[in-house]
Amino acid sequence: MSTIRVDAKVVMLGKESVGKTSLVERYVHHRFLVGPYQNTIGAAFVAKPIQLGEKVVTLGIWDTAGSERYEAMSRIYYRGARAAIVCYDLTDSSSFQRARFWVKELQNCEEQCKIYLCGTKNDLITADRSLRQIDYHDAQDFAEEIGAQYFETSSKTGNNVGESDIVMLRTLDLSQTAVFIHEESGVDLGQKKDSYFYSCCHNN
Repeated sequence: MSTIRVDAKVVMLGKESVGKTSLVERYVHHRFLVGPYQNTIGAAFVAKPIQLGEKVVTLGIWDTAGSERYEAMSRIYYRGARAAIVCYDLTDSSSFQRARFWVKELQNCEEQCKIYLCGTKNDLITADRSLRQIDYHDAQDFAEEIGAQYFETSSKTGNNVGESDIVMLRTLDLSQTAVFIHEESGVDLGQKKDSYFYSCCHNN
């Protein structure tokens, strides 16, 4: 029985230190690495295979640098992306403004890219509500305005991290946005499960 493999490019965007790398670690490897993290330089790449019926969908996730000095480089990585997870820190209002910037960039340059708005570090505001700087309803209204799915996540606890996976697969038009490869033999998902490799200089 043949298996259909589907490749879809996903890009992570957002201000530095909002937790993009932590989110990828939790999503792909089901773990939370205790810091301190060094900022990503350029971008990191990881492949996440998911079984979906007779299809094996491989999300090629680009974790981009958040520093403004790498802004031009980030534009290279979101080209051709079928989905973008735009992240902001729920305890940092400036990161939400930066998220708005990236949404505008995508709307202007990648009109076919499906946007997912992701508020990170939910565990911090669960422990202390006074730390929240972006109101949930304001973020939800913005997501509805741009036609995006909205999540509040915690890489530390894993809260809502897997939900973006399910919604993404349901909303992406995989038949039109990916390359299909038919294989007679099965696909060993475990073989790629822990693959994490780099496209540029990267510090975790």
